[in-house]
Amino acid sequence: MQERRSINRVEFIANSVIVDKETLTRYYGQVKNISPLGIAITVDKRIPDLVTRDVIIVAETMIMYAEAVREDKEENGKKTLAFKSRKFTPDVLQYLFTQIGLEDASE
Repeated sequence: MQERRSINRVEFIANSVIVDKETLTRYYGQVKNISPLGIAITVDKRIPDLVTRDVIIVAETMIMYAEAVREDKEENGKKTLAFKSRKFTPDVLQYLFTQIGLEDASE
C-alpha cells in the first residue's frame, strides 16, 4: 500500500524568537513557513551560525523545540534558517516553565 499523504510546509507569517538552548541567547526573526516537522525563519545575516544547534522557537501561539539544519543566505542582508522539530526533553520543558513563571510573577 502506497502512502498518499505528505506533510508540506505552509506559509505562516509571524514574528518569532529563537532561543539557543545552550547559551539562552535570543534572536528575533520572521517565520516564512511551517509544518509539524519543521519551520523556516528569516533573520538578520549578523546572527551567528546556528546549524546543528538545539533551539526553542516561539512564534505567536506555537512553541517548537528544534535543531537548525540549514542556512540559506539572501541578497537583502538577511538569511533563512531551516529547523527540524525535535521532541521536548525534560530540561527544555523545565526552562520554559521556569521562564514563564518568572515573567508572570513580575506582573
